[in-house]
Amino acid sequence: MDKVSGQNRPGVHLFPPIDPFDQQMLDVGDGHRVYVEQCGNPQGRPVVVFHGGPGGGCSPMMRRYFDPAIYRVILFDQRGCGRSRPHASVENNTTWHLVADIELIRRTLDIEKWIVFGGSWGATLALIYAQAHPTAVTHLILRGVFLATQRELDWFYGGGAGQFWPELWAQFEGLIPPDERDDMIAAYYRRLFSGDTMIETRYARAWAAWENALASIDSEGAGGSGPAEYARAFARLENHYFANSCFLDESTQILNNMRKIDHIPGVIVQGRFDMICPPASAYALSRLWPASRLKMVAKAGHALSERGISEELIRTMNTIGVSKIAKI
Repeated sequence: MDKVSGQNRPGVHLFPPIDPFDQQMLDVGDGHRVYVEQCGNPQGRPVVVFHGGPGGGCSPMMRRYFDPAIYRVILFDQRGCGRSRPHASVENNTTWHLVADIELIRRTLDIEKWIVFGGSWGATLALIYAQAHPTAVTHLILRGVFLATQRELDWFYGGGAGQFWPELWAQFEGLIPPDERDDMIAAYYRRLFSGDTMIETRYARAWAAWENALASIDSEGAGGSGPAEYARAFARLENHYFANSCFLDESTQILNNMRKIDHIPGVIVQGRFDMICPPASAYALSRLWPASRLKMVAKAGHALSERGISEELIRTMNTIGVSKIAKI
């Protein structure tokens, strides 16, 4: 889950725009090619960024949370979205394919260990990746925690969030016949994978608009859906993952495996009024993670672009950047 688009608010001191020093299309197998870029200092501390969604793609703005003199920043578009190809494809596209892709990127770039930075679904993937490869991760920096539980999916697609935004929920729900509304994920799945591009795009826009409208505390329900091509990839991939319980063995898999990474230093940045990923998940995670610090940002929602969230993430990365020890 993640905001589809957005700009940082004035006053947030992001680092200046920067171009990559390396861009490549990495053949990860299964018919997929994944876009990978590097920017900042080629000899700097490696940090890899996991975007949200699934299906959100990375953006140039994400490069700007890291001091380019200190960090070697690696961004990539997960299978099927952004500049990765084939676009909007869910074939051979699961959480475990993504974990394997991340390891291939690390080995291809000859990186021994790196900082992992992710928000929303990117936080989910960061936790799953770290649990699978704990020796490859030095720090975890997470934002807007989503633990891929059925409770969280029921909240957002079962009417919970709709209690706060009833007019927007009515629009999202109104495209589905009443006899299918008991499972909105399944109902949208049938349309997002109908084989008719016009139908898929219509429902993709509605899917993306519902999430985007609730992403920022300042959006007032006016987030939009983004370009049609973007919305179609975002909605299809996100729905595919959610319809399959994010390909986890059990709903509480992440929390059940926290012992594998409880020694890894981490920071959790969470908006107090996050309507997409409510703070209960971030709190539950922090309780099982002794090496973590939970920063609850007042008057903030879900989006990376929110002022308080951006400021806390930049502050965290600056602190790690000047520190010679793991404490953050």
